[in-house]
Amino acid sequence: MIERITEKSLKKDLFKGKVIIILGARQVGKTTVTKSLLKNNKNRGILSFNGENPTDREKLSNKDLEALEQLIGNHDIIFVDEAQKIPHIGQTAKLIVDKFKKKKQLILTGSSSFNISSQTNEPLTGRKFVYEMFPLSAEEIANHKDLLTLQKELENLLIYGSYPEIYLAGNQKKERLLTELVSSYLFKDIFELQNIRSPAVLTNLLRALALQVGSQVSLNELSNLLNIDLKTVERYIDLLEKSYIIFRLPPFYTNKRKAISKLQKIYFYDLGVRNSILNNFNALVQRDDVGALWENYIIIERMKYRHHHFINANQYFWRTYNGAEMDLVEERGGELKGYEIKWGKKRTHPKSWLDHKGASYRTIDRENFMEFIMHDQVK
Repeated sequence: MIERITEKSLKKDLFKGKVIIILGARQVGKTTVTKSLLKNNKNRGILSFNGENPTDREKLSNKDLEALEQLIGNHDIIFVDEAQKIPHIGQTAKLIVDKFKKKKQLILTGSSSFNISSQTNEPLTGRKFVYEMFPLSAEEIANHKDLLTLQKELENLLIYGSYPEIYLAGNQKKERLLTELVSSYLFKDIFELQNIRSPAVLTNLLRALALQVGSQVSLNELSNLLNIDLKTVERYIDLLEKSYIIFRLPPFYTNKRKAISKLQKIYFYDLGVRNSILNNFNALVQRDDVGALWENYIIIERMKYRHHHFINANQYFWRTYNGAEMDLVEERGGELKGYEIKWGKKRTHPKSWLDHKGASYRTIDRENFMEFIMHDQVK
């Protein structure tokens, strides 16, 4: 098993008087990490529940403190998998953490930030540590193997992504596993919990978004293309983002007259999922979207690195009407760090970017990308 960076952080947060909430897409490794954590604490009493089990849901739904005390008994760790399926789980968690403080540890996992957040934000204010898990990061792969292996596996990562089971599978199985992931697991919570009436519309929307990776996305154009209401497009994109399938990158601007401020870019948390949606697993030499794949890969890997190392930054893209652009902008500590992400030949940076106060730039290519996605600075 590949060691996950999140697990190291989780160990430090046990028994601190907070509920630990682990969020991430299905099959990304939340349960595996939690079970590994529990295995290392097997000397403590452990009580496990699964929100997909009706019996477990009934045990934890709408219970008063006395009933919960009887249920928990002498167990020190209470683990609730797929907690988004349990009605009023936030109130249940609040009762447990307020009663037992640092004596017991409650761990919740969920595959939809929308459902978990809506149930826990208010009752667990100041009472939780929240972690987000993603597919394997470049850093985790390099720690498991080495940097040379990561370099050699780059094409596979751009085509098949880095979901743990898929990464560890042989190449002949990767396509089948990805197809199963996308068709059976990835959208399960959206369909079950969000009353999606037309799965075909959601699928068509995802295909349209997959074709526009790296480009600015107009929701109005998507609405017209798919012949659906604009509010429906907005709602579906919000659900897809909160289910850890896609994420949005907003534009950076200071001068509204020169910048395109209404359009966003949309990327995928995993490129294997993106390619499976398009049913395109062709080798890179046979593709015309390598630049988009590379841009998506670098941006999501940089996000994973910052997340794992608790580096807070606002992130954007920057583009003006006259064509000047930065693929990724990080704003933190009074500095604006702009990055051009290039698969092929380097291009001269736009001088107008340096007109911004505190601005700098770097080009990220195949020679220096590992520094960028595994370190805080790049030379």
